[in-house]
Amino acid sequence: MKKTDMEFAESFPAFCRALRAEGAFLVAQDEKHRPNAMTIGWAAIGVIWGEPILTVLVRPSRHTFGLMEKAKRFSVCIPPAGKLGKELAFCGSRSGRDCDKIKECGLKLAAGKEPDVSVLADCVLFYECETVHKTHVLKDNLEAGIIARYYPRGDFHTIYNGRILHAYKSAV
Repeated sequence: MKKTDMEFAESFPAFCRALRAEGAFLVAQDEKHRPNAMTIGWAAIGVIWGEPILTVLVRPSRHTFGLMEKAKRFSVCIPPAGKLGKELAFCGSRSGRDCDKIKECGLKLAAGKEPDVSVLADCVLFYECETVHKTHVLKDNLEAGIIARYYPRGDFHTIYNGRILHAYKSAV
């Protein structure tokens, strides 16, 4: 897989289109460096503390939550437009506790630029990040309509702010 570096904001339109369509993959590894992919539909890219930051949200009920709590680094992988819909649906509806989602979907892993980061080679845009801050969505600070629509069971997300260490693209 050929990796071509890019400015982190260069792919902002494609990043937003993916999230508003079928989603993107969040990849985190366990302590034995086994990667797990989870579909995300909510994320943000911007500048915080003078640094490029990618923010992801993970519910505590997800297998990925435990990985994010232990791993310092993670990747977000953006699939080609209109591709990998079945894989995104599978990774968003199954738990990595019960199966190897990457293997079952036939997705190809590749080493990231960082030694403890994996990416999905089937994708075209990649962000390797290091968690620099986390916080929790608090019910008391959230609009009632959002709570009713997205948190009817009270399973509020943890928000991870990751410094973007590398942003790159690849042709598949």
